[in-house]
Amino acid sequence: MRAVKHILTVLALSLLLSGCGIYSFSGISIQADVQTITIVPVVNNALKINPSLANDLTEALKDQFRKMTRLSEEETDGDLLLEVIIQSYDITPQAITANEVASQNRLTITARVNFTNSKHDEDSFENKSFVAYADYNSELSLESVESQLCEEIIKTLVEDIFNASVAQW
Repeated sequence: MRAVKHILTVLALSLLLSGCGIYSFSGISIQADVQTITIVPVVNNALKINPSLANDLTEALKDQFRKMTRLSEEETDGDLLLEVIIQSYDITPQAITANEVASQNRLTITARVNFTNSKHDEDSFENKSFVAYADYNSELSLESVESQLCEEIIKTLVEDIFNASVAQW
């Protein structure tokens, strides 16, 4: 009987907290009056261009918001507006050996994000930079590992952008 009371108390508390529309157990804090989001296609302004990067990042962002929120996507005029610009796509040597040769290289992608919450301006931000990277063995060509590295980096960028915008971490 005591266990049943405990379970009912926990259930009632969780319904109360999730019903207010502001807090969820996933850490997402979207106010109840925010219903829609517009995700502008990502623009790639990096000097080195990966032809599929902008589209892959756009789709990954849309998927994340679709899976993790109750927001419906609008082509224009959403309550939330997310604009992402890829600023850089760089390869740099990381681990230098005794022979002054890099044993590892790092692919780094930097994105600049504008997030507008038209109903709650205090949640908005402009020109916030997000950086993610992945290392790879320098004996491998970038072309042979690029798609895997970009997939890892996109996953990190999407999580960081999502958390900064609606989870407000």
